[in-house]
Amino acid sequence: MSAEKRRHVGSPAPRREDARLITGRGRFVSAVRLPDSVHAVVLRSEVAHGRVRGCDVGKARAAAGVVDVITVEDARGVELPCSSLGPDRPTHYPVLDDVVRYVGQPTAVVVAETAAAAQDAAALVDVDIEPLPPVVGLETAMEPEAALLYPEWGTNVGTDFPVGDVAAATAVAEHVVEMTFRLARVAPRPMEPRGVVADYDGETLTVRTGTQAPHFVRDQVAGALGLAVNAVRVLGCDVGGGFGAKEHVYPDEVLICLAAVRLRRPVSWSEAPGDHLTATLHARDAAHRGRLALAADGRFVALHCDIIGDLGAHSSNVGPGPLAVSALLSPGPYRFDAVGARVRGVVTTTTPTGSYRGFGQPEVTWTRERLIDEAARLLRVDPVDLRLRNMIDPHEVPVMTGMGQAYDSGDYADGLRKLRDQVRSRHVEDGRRRGVGYSCHVEMTGVGPSKAMKTDGYMAGGFENAVVRMEPDASVVVHTGLAGMGQGIETTLAQLAADELGVPLDHVRVVLGDTAVTPYSPIGSIASRSLAVGGGALIHAATALRDKLLTIAAHQLEVATGDLEIADGTVRVHGVPGAEVAIVDLATSAWRGWDLPDGVRPGLEEQATYDPPAYLYSSGAHAAAVAVDPLTGAVEIEGFWVVNDSGVLVNPAIVDGQIRGGVVQGIGMALYEQVSYAPDGQPSATYDLPTAVEAPDIDIVHQQTPSPVTPGGSKGVGESGTISSPAAVGNAIAAALPEIADLITATPLTPQVLQRMLTDRNR
Repeated sequence: MSAEKRRHVGSPAPRREDARLITGRGRFVSAVRLPDSVHAVVLRSEVAHGRVRGCDVGKARAAAGVVDVITVEDARGVELPCSSLGPDRPTHYPVLDDVVRYVGQPTAVVVAETAAAAQDAAALVDVDIEPLPPVVGLETAMEPEAALLYPEWGTNVGTDFPVGDVAAATAVAEHVVEMTFRLARVAPRPMEPRGVVADYDGETLTVRTGTQAPHFVRDQVAGALGLAVNAVRVLGCDVGGGFGAKEHVYPDEVLICLAAVRLRRPVSWSEAPGDHLTATLHARDAAHRGRLALAADGRFVALHCDIIGDLGAHSSNVGPGPLAVSALLSPGPYRFDAVGARVRGVVTTTTPTGSYRGFGQPEVTWTRERLIDEAARLLRVDPVDLRLRNMIDPHEVPVMTGMGQAYDSGDYADGLRKLRDQVRSRHVEDGRRRGVGYSCHVEMTGVGPSKAMKTDGYMAGGFENAVVRMEPDASVVVHTGLAGMGQGIETTLAQLAADELGVPLDHVRVVLGDTAVTPYSPIGSIASRSLAVGGGALIHAATALRDKLLTIAAHQLEVATGDLEIADGTVRVHGVPGAEVAIVDLATSAWRGWDLPDGVRPGLEEQATYDPPAYLYSSGAHAAAVAVDPLTGAVEIEGFWVVNDSGVLVNPAIVDGQIRGGVVQGIGMALYEQVSYAPDGQPSATYDLPTAVEAPDIDIVHQQTPSPVTPGGSKGVGESGTISSPAAVGNAIAAALPEIADLITATPLTPQVLQRMLTDRNR
């Protein structure tokens, strides 16, 4: 639809779901109450590594109110898929295992009439675990004498592969900046914990859960329990924050479903608050040795990144995927003669790592952008000018990077110039040191080309389906397999449908989250794809429905369809006042089968599938202004600026919200967040998060370079805020404290870390 005909696309329509969420009418799984429900408690290992010698459940089974206890023996053969690390590596892992490899690994499940009874009985279960040596940290895992998590491998290195070659290019470079970076392990920490209510009636297993991907959950549960896919129904509840952590099925969730099948009663379970830091997948946790080679004039010659990532106890459903994405997106918006990487994934006795907002991109952006700032310091040039000198020009786009990524559209230099014009730094004599830091990125979004996903080892397709139906009263219902998780998909899909069909926005209802009534979505709302790919399917379906409306109207008005337009609730003939028919009259006649052209079926319902031909690439430039107290190391972010390009904006207010939330998460990575482990494999009990107090004002400017790949020209935006924000903060701190700039390599940059660096350097 042409821009001049749009009424809703581009407008900041309020999110539909906000009213019920902020008034306490959210549909969260923890609030689900079904008749005859029982309650489950998941027992977890308290040791990091050991062999289960036995599990005495006699006292627990005899306890008041207990209806079932599930142990390893009861769950033999129940497995979940994991991303394969290589031809001789497993593709599945058991939901209960004879060997525990991390604190928090499920060891048994107790089900009772009440939650209190289940908790009391769980304390009576005696799991006998023979301790084995813990393996904590990348360096420890790779030592020759390290204990092996999987002795049959002969190593703790699960995967090791090169991408590209930079040796020849680096050899002729005038300057080489080489640094080692350490990205801390982080946890998603959604406000709503994971939970499941599973109910089996002998024919259908109904699973209520807060998930980003209802059909993906259905497929995995059916596969794990040996049920037919059509015997499992997933009802998606409000997610309460997903960030990638709720895009698959966990072992404890499958165990709850197994209990429901065994008991034929509804079984309810919610993740205990104290379990989240061990039970839900972690992320990041990588070491990068980066090398940036430059010519004498500052031209980028080569970039290489040696990436070692901590996979945790076993490969998750995405395995080394974030590490591979770090390698593939390493060039960012810059030209290089050559780029390369080595990717290694290591297993340790810690919680497995997996998907988290940004999926490997914040990590490699930290590495590349810190290298660029240190190169600018070495060459004594302005870091913004050095970036501009090496950025891909808009006339070069579309362009294939040295890592094989086909950037579809964007003007990266224009974005950085706009950003520089926005930045305002403070000059206050208060004893603190101030600096401004910049970071730029290109983001892979719209994950979906099914053929490419197969080639890349994903265990699913990437297409989306949409069904659009206009009812006899001209109201519209959109069915999609996507999930709402705070990204406003109910609102933005309604905006697209309303514009395509010429109806008021409040006449469009969006149905999602129920696998029994929504079309199949292979991977759901992940990877900044829900609007870009799901919206593409909707546009195709709505366009087909619009064409049918025009065909019926042309027949009734006895004109050609090209003479018609939709406006003001009617289909009318261009330039002929009064030659029109109301959309509601067209809808009524279509559903009654009246006055239709030959060959046109009654009804107004269209289904479309959209499998994107390529990935979509958003871009962004971030700047942070910080004030650092040199005595305490405390950092205050005094300003933050973003220029973002995610193509055509369907709803600018929602995009702004996504970016602001992502920026704050990125600030958390830079300054606060870390899951740390003691040498014995015990995780820390505390986890610091940024609050509203620490969140700065975030000024956002939008570029809108339409993507030529996808219908509507939109790209993904859900992860954009997280990608450059950590590096912008890191570069700002380095600018404020140039005497330790070379030491600004690891996250998080806590006050204690900065104070120690300053003290050591000043000795």
